[in-house]
Parts: sequence; C-alpha cells; structure tokens
Amino acid sequence: MQENKNIFNALLGKMIVTKEGKRLGFLKDITFETKSGELVNLIVKDATPYTKNLNLERTNSNDLLISYSAIIAIGDFIIVSEEDLI
Repeated sequence: MQENKNIFNALLGKMIVTKEGKRLGFLKDITFETKSGELVNLIVKDATPYTKNLNLERTNSNDLLISYSAIIAIGDFIIVSEEDLI
C-alpha cells in the first residue's frame, strides 16, 4: 500500500499539457468514485490563461476539472487530449 501512496505523491504538482504542448496548469488532486474506486477528474491548480479558451468544468472552490479519460500519457508531464476537453 505504501508503494501506491508514493506514486500518487509523485503525480501531485506535475505540469498538465495538451498533446500539442499547450500548458494548462499543475495537478492539485485527483477525484474518484468512492464505491468503485474509478478515477474521475484531475483538479488543476495555477491554471494558465490558455484554459480560459476551454470550457472546463469547475469545482465549488473554482478549481478547474479535467476528465481523467482525457489523459493520454503520464511521464515528466501529464499529457491530455484537448479534443476530449471540449
């Protein structure tokens, strides 16, 4: 279980970019469905001005949400498909 916690902590703070290289912000947290454990959304912190061009859902505290299904790859960056965001 400790190994999984380290993986999650390693993701926090990673830059989120589109596959075209446009920066969206940094990973603040991940939401999930408590009953199934299914990952639902990425919560973005320090959103860039580019995100204003996208129609992204927001949390009650005005943080941006990116659907987990939009993720293409995770490495040095979290890469998402912009087509899946719109």
